Amino acid sequence: MSYDALSTRTAVITGAASGMGEATARLLAAQGARVALLARRADRLDELAANITAGGGQALAVTADVTDPASVAAAADRVHEAYGPADLVVNSAGVMLPNPIVEGRDDEWTRMIDTNLSGALRVIRAFVPDLLAAAAQGRPADLVNVSSIGAHVTFPNYAVYGATKAALTFLSASLRTELGGQDVRVTNIEPGLTDTELGTHIDNSELSGQLDGMYSAMDALTADDVADLIAYTTSRPRRVNLRQLVILPTRQA
Repeated sequence: MSYDALSTRTAVITGAASGMGEATARLLAAQGARVALLARRADRLDELAANITAGGGQALAVTADVTDPASVAAAADRVHEAYGPADLVVNSAGVMLPNPIVEGRDDEWTRMIDTNLSGALRVIRAFVPDLLAAAAQGRPADLVNVSSIGAHVTFPNYAVYGATKAALTFLSASLRTELGGQDVRVTNIEPGLTDTELGTHIDNSELSGQLDGMYSAMDALTADDVADLIAYTTSRPRRVNLRQLVILPTRQA
């Protein structure tokens, strides 16, 4: 599908080094948007930016760690320096590190909370003024948070991950009450089983095996499926806000 309305947009995408973030960056750039790519892995970002540019798109690689406030602030300065204010922000950076709660994995808890929730807040703080300015000028302005069905569907051993995503979903709803009246659209997307590298970070072989079993049992979503939904959502007329979107594989209940 073509999303011509995106051709004038300036997008900031976190987690752009892989998965949904990378797929979203590729698609938005293919539709003419200028895309600022934020992630920790500089080599992956440079390669993605080069590929987008070679295809005729505009992309800026910005190495950033959303768990570090100073890094996010520096990234925002770099984006503003190169592209000016953004009018489309996609919070796609995230980690999924399941383990039984009795394992007491404080290292994993901290990483998930700081990436999935606090990281999103840092990005919001850095770019919401841009969105408000764009909306005040009568232009579309979008904040898209990528949450998970784990926000409202409970899975054993995924308690902390689910809690971070539930917080992100609630944050999205709350921000809509603050920003919607100023014409900034806030969209929360909750994907189900999606084939990305997220599962490769799991260090529990039993849980990793369970996830592999789910991939074998059903045709999972792809990162491109989620990117397409983001492009569709942000290309609607300015008066239309698709506020809450759940996207599942057909076989996932």
